[in-house]
Amino acid sequence: MKKILSILLLGVAIFSFAFNRPALADAAAGGAVFNANCASCHAGGRNLVNAQKTLSKADLEKYDMYSIEAITNQVTNGKNAMPAFKGRLSDAQIQDVAAYVLSKAEAGW
Repeated sequence: MKKILSILLLGVAIFSFAFNRPALADAAAGGAVFNANCASCHAGGRNLVNAQKTLSKADLEKYDMYSIEAITNQVTNGKNAMPAFKGRLSDAQIQDVAAYVLSKAEAGW
């Protein structure tokens, strides 16, 4: 009985991983969202409000922002002069923007 239960659980686990892959962020789609919502303050990876906190890889790393999670949190909830985009952008759009920012930072904007 334990062997049958183990095989059944293994089958369910394999099925779950095979058909329930998490959605991946789309940096290309994030570029369009960035240009429409973020570029007015962050054109070219700059920061027009606080010039020391750019979207360059070095600054993102310096301020512990060089991850999808950190950028997603910042865009979702805002901080200091940056407004929150929760409710204005979907979760998928925010993930896409985070992927875009990281890809551009890695490439040097």
